[in-house]
Amino acid sequence: MVLVGEDGWEKLMGRLTANMGHVTQTVRDTDRFILGSAFEVTPDPQGRVVIPEILSKYAHIKNDVIFLGLGDRAEIWDKTLWRKREEHVTANSVKLMEEMAKEDRPRG
Repeated sequence: MVLVGEDGWEKLMGRLTANMGHVTQTVRDTDRFILGSAFEVTPDPQGRVVIPEILSKYAHIKNDVIFLGLGDRAEIWDKTLWRKREEHVTANSVKLMEEMAKEDRPRG
């Protein structure tokens, strides 16, 4: 689950709608998924928000959560699921970095 502020939402909307002339089925499905599952939440006076039940079910949140700050957004994970994912990423970090490096190489 991803949490974005108002500015982050505007940037995301800009990216989603930037190339509307070249919209494929995959892009439309992604738009539907992101926009159809988005909720606006308002913090209470102490800065807390309630995660809508449908999103907590989607993210398999049981009890404790982990917030991962990722630049202009934060991901919200069930703590147990994040620990498993973290183990996977740690165990495969070299392979993952190599894949990222391949994607960043200029193609000639």
